[in-house]
Order: sequence, then C-alpha cells, then structure tokens
Amino acid sequence: MKNILLIGGSYGIGLAIAKELQVGNKVFIASRTNQELSGLNVTHIPFDASTDVLDTSQLPAIIDGLVYCPGSINLRPFKALKIEAFETDLQINFISAVKVIQAVLPNLIASEQSSIVLFSSVAATMGMPFHTSVAAAKGAIEGFAKALAAEYAPKIRVNVIAPSLTDTPLADKFLNNDEKKEKSSLRHPLKRFGTTNDIAQMASFLISDKSSWTSGQIFHIDGGMSTLLVNQ
Repeated sequence: MKNILLIGGSYGIGLAIAKELQVGNKVFIASRTNQELSGLNVTHIPFDASTDVLDTSQLPAIIDGLVYCPGSINLRPFKALKIEAFETDLQINFISAVKVIQAVLPNLIASEQSSIVLFSSVAATMGMPFHTSVAAAKGAIEGFAKALAAEYAPKIRVNVIAPSLTDTPLADKFLNNDEKKEKSSLRHPLKRFGTTNDIAQMASFLISDKSSWTSGQIFHIDGGMSTLLVNQ
C-alpha cells in the first residue's frame, strides 16, 4: 500500500485521480473543500495552495506519490493582460507546486522510489492565441520537472501530463453548451474533448510501479492535438 498525496483532489481531475488511487493506496487530499469526497476512502487536509503553508505534521513520514492538481485557464489577449495576471498564473500553477514539493521532499526521499506528477497544458507546446499567461506558467512546469527529475534520479521520478481542453468545472465556460462542445471536439484529431477519467488513468499509471522506468517525460494526453495535423 502506497501513501499518496493529492494537492487539490476534491473536484475535477483531482477527484477522478482520487477515485482511481483510493483502491490499494492510502490517499491524502489537501484541498480547500471536501464536499465531493463523501464515501471515498481518503483523508482530507484543509489547504489552499494559493495562500497556505502545507502542514506536513498531518502526513505520514513516507510519501510514495505526489500529484499537484491546482491550475488556471486564463485566456485573454496579451494587450489586455496586466503583469498581475502573469504573476497569479505563475503562482498557482508553478510556485505553489514548488513550495509543496519542498515541504514534503524529506517524505518523498524516505520512499524506496517516489513519483511526482505535475500538470502542464497543450498550450505550452503549441502556439495558441490568448494563451500567453497560462502557456508561460505551464512552460515553467515542464522545464522544472525535467531538471528536478535529473537531480533526484533514481530516488524520485518526476513526470508531467499536458492535457488539451478537458471537461472539468474549471473549463465549464468553454463547454457549457452543445455548440461549444461540438467545436471543441472537432478541433481534436480524435474528435472529442478530454474527460477527467482520460487524465486520471494516466496519472494513476505514473504514480504506480508500472511506470517505474519512466521519469522526466511530458505526456500529451490531448486527443492528438499537439502532434497530429488532420484538419485541413
């Protein structure tokens, strides 16, 4: 049985990951809310990644897996973005993740081999209009993850999942009617947008021993968007 810490696992992708990992693992969820966690075999720790310092006294001495889920979708024209928007996106997507990893690093090192899973975006690879702020923050995650994976190999594995648009509460304004859903589906070579289960299954694999020879990788779980040109 592994000890798994999810940051932001109370809704959306994080909740789907919690449901995947609760069987056969001891799962700790540090998040602002816990309304959706009823019935799950998890331990909740109140925590706001934007403002709080993680209380590691509530965690086991050994952590085998860490998944950092908080993120943002801030799509606006570059000329309309103030510097505070870039700072906010960088804070929640990247800086707060660094703080969490630093806080639990001794716990991760105590494991025989631990695994960290972070989240980027298809926008960090593809040049997409109105994505300058979020793409910059997610790009920081990708560079950081590779360097961290190199520094702590073979003790800690670090991998990144880079999804395209996924049906979560965070993305609701982009998928809140049938027309938007159809347009989003058609943009992807596999002709559908992502589900939380698509992402959760990859995260579960990267946390598990099945991926024990995998580190420093960026996994594009994006319906083929970042690599396949099929819409002519």
